[in-house]
Amino acid sequence: MTHVANPAFSELVAPPAWRTVDLISDLHLHPSEPATFEAWQGYLQTTPADALVILGDLFEVWVGDDAARQPGFEAQCAELLQHTAQRMQVFFMHGNRDFLVGEAFAAQCGLTLLDDPTVLVLHGERWLLSHGDALCLEDTEYLQFRAQVRAPEWQAAFLARPLEERRALARAIRTQSEDRKRDPSTLWADVDADAARQWLQQAGASALIHGHTHRPAIHDLGHGLRRIVLSDWDAAAHPPRAQLLCLTAAGAQRVDLR
Repeated sequence: MTHVANPAFSELVAPPAWRTVDLISDLHLHPSEPATFEAWQGYLQTTPADALVILGDLFEVWVGDDAARQPGFEAQCAELLQHTAQRMQVFFMHGNRDFLVGEAFAAQCGLTLLDDPTVLVLHGERWLLSHGDALCLEDTEYLQFRAQVRAPEWQAAFLARPLEERRALARAIRTQSEDRKRDPSTLWADVDADAARQWLQQAGASALIHGHTHRPAIHDLGHGLRRIVLSDWDAAAHPPRAQLLCLTAAGAQRVDLR
């Protein structure tokens, strides 16, 4: 059996008045993808949910909170989030692309940052929420990179660089990522089933909800446990992808927005 270190399981207890919680992840917002941005904008302006939980990779890349304090795409995204947070609660969990989102951006937008993982307690059910990357145990190269860039010392050194230098580094990393996606020999690691079961048992939850893998599905883990994978978004794809998971007293339901 695979063993993974058990994290501290934070809890988000929904107020009794909450009826619906929406979950999204992996939008990879970027100025070069206007159709996805417009789909996201339309969703934010019309959702009737009581709360929105973003499970990471909202942005294709995030080079620091100071980017949102200058005119541009990041500031436009911040404004949309701020308007949304005025009428519903919005929660954000870091992904592997936007792990540098910090307290300053959260305060600017009215977001509440969530630990990864977090247990959402809603309508008497315990839902374990995660971005999912920490459970892809076969992707050892990425996990080493993840440990490096999540270290406070690395982040402080990176954020001390001039903004334009950080943007240039981000563009180079994005190009490498796009090249890797086009390589047919690239094998993408999935969430480890044993590790997912271990987390669920320790958290006292029956369902793990995560993104990261871009493989939307429901996996039966046995013993009444399951793993629900969110879809990524690409409104310019054929067919377009723009999907959320809606949690209500009736359970979890996928909703296609395109």
